[in-house]
Amino acid sequence: MKKISIVFTLILFLISSKDISAQAKFEKEKTEIGIMLDGFNAAAAKADFNTYFSYFADESTFIGTDATEVWDKKAFMTWAKPYFDKNKTWNFTSLKRNIFFSKDGKFAWFDELLDTQMKICRGSGVVENISGQWKVRQYVLSVTVPNDIVDKVVVEKAPIEDILIQQLKTK
Repeated sequence: MKKISIVFTLILFLISSKDISAQAKFEKEKTEIGIMLDGFNAAAAKADFNTYFSYFADESTFIGTDATEVWDKKAFMTWAKPYFDKNKTWNFTSLKRNIFFSKDGKFAWFDELLDTQMKICRGSGVVENISGQWKVRQYVLSVTVPNDIVDKVVVEKAPIEDILIQQLKTK
């Protein structure tokens, strides 16, 4: 029985060390993505339209906090342009970030907690390595709602979203 336990422990160690080495293999890329996401947020804070949108892949999607906000890059640029022109953009700073990779290392997905003018938000998305540069393929911005007040938030948003729910059900 002791031999079986030792063999089982050894197998678990080998499996877990393989996973650890797979993650360690992407440390350089994780740093690159972190720098890219920080630059992405800084460009928005500085109202630098061209730099901000250069972080997006040509075929990308931005999903905002409102249920109706699902835009391709071109539509998001059109929506955002007046805010950038008036220097009325957003200032997000990462508080905590997680980054994970596809086996081939070409794609990564992330989630982060952000310090924003809306208090804590969650940014998440998918990035792709395109010609040696990490580009945002999909970005999702969510407002976090503490569990203790979710019922109050639902009461506030229900009149607006009940209408949208009915519209979506009839499409």
